[in-house]
Amino acid sequence: MEEREMNSELSRFLEFGIFRLPSSNAIFMDPVRVLNSSYSRFRVSPRSYYSRSFESKTGRETEASVNPRKRKLKQRKPYSLNERELIADQRHQEARPLLLGAYEAFLGAAGLLSFLPNMKGDPVEDEHLVTSVGREVEQSLLELGSVWQAPLYEISLHFRRQNRLAEDGGSQIVQYAEREVVPIFNNFVINETSEDVEAEFLGSLYIIPRESCFHMSDLKQIQNLIPAQSDQGFNLIVIDPPWENKSARQKSVYPTLPNRYLLSIPIKKLTHTEGALVALWVTNREKLRVFIEKELFPMWGVRYAAIFYWLKVKVDGSLISDLDLFHHRPYECLLLGYSSSEGVNTGHHSIFKPVHGNEVIISIPGDYSRKPPIGKLLLDYVPGPKPARCIELFARELLAGWTSWGNEPLHFQESRYFLRKKIEE
Repeated sequence: MEEREMNSELSRFLEFGIFRLPSSNAIFMDPVRVLNSSYSRFRVSPRSYYSRSFESKTGRETEASVNPRKRKLKQRKPYSLNERELIADQRHQEARPLLLGAYEAFLGAAGLLSFLPNMKGDPVEDEHLVTSVGREVEQSLLELGSVWQAPLYEISLHFRRQNRLAEDGGSQIVQYAEREVVPIFNNFVINETSEDVEAEFLGSLYIIPRESCFHMSDLKQIQNLIPAQSDQGFNLIVIDPPWENKSARQKSVYPTLPNRYLLSIPIKKLTHTEGALVALWVTNREKLRVFIEKELFPMWGVRYAAIFYWLKVKVDGSLISDLDLFHHRPYECLLLGYSSSEGVNTGHHSIFKPVHGNEVIISIPGDYSRKPPIGKLLLDYVPGPKPARCIELFARELLAGWTSWGNEPLHFQESRYFLRKKIEE
């Protein structure tokens, strides 16, 4: 890439958070910059988002690095793969050249690599700004939503009103003139305004992006998401299920869900009259891939279209693990398919645009199981009217213009994950 073209691409990256790598099917993404497009008064704190990637080594890691003998004892002996693992390895071998090509293109973008260490932001600025947003109070939305008092809990949304000009005829004077108090569980909480708002719940402050909506409930209440009319359905449906896995269970990061429960998600009833693009996150476990191909997509009425990959790197540009490490491969998969609305002839697939699959999204991972915001990368393939009606199922954060559903969609909306823009101070 020529220097002028590289500088132009870097400028776009600094503004939008997406860097398209030359002569490649890959992009590098800074999720923080992408997420910031959802906010006008706040911005996502890079230090909070990338805390796992930039944090110093723990005592255990340090001890292992200086005690090779102890580390060597933990290494497992090679073993023969069973039939299912052999199939999983075959999938990996097919994807390997694609992933390597994308990674080599990433390593060739020297200007981009030199920028990575700066993605964490200024620690002094972060420390100063985060204290102006709200106090940090950790509380389990999962636990609160399961108690008998859950229907009684309310969230208070504080809306601003810009109602007059300053005496010098300059900028508008902003006042917090409106407050809306609504049930927080099993209810649609909506911010219809064109700017993000602050919301208070049990002493904690949350940031709600503009034109967004969330419904916090368990799977039993998902029927509440079904629109009254199919032309009010969704054109883009992103799903990040809490797949059963030992790591999440052992770390108690979030409760997992048996695969069979996912079969009851009413994808067809959520789909817009003109169809929807369905994007499903999945790990590299062969058991899950077989379940999706043989049971889940057929039950949902979703026709498989393509696959994207999310390749995870460290701040120094290296992969988070060896590409061929069987149980800890440094990538996850995003399976794409098309859904037709219930009652619509599913044979009319000509209305769906072909998806150019095998795209590779490269990024530094955030918190455990936090996926990069891939909505903007998929909009070109979304059928139906524009702007698209988008929903994320099992969401743990909110996006401007989206509906988010799950049992903790406010998880990453706590004020401790945000900075107040300087103009607000």
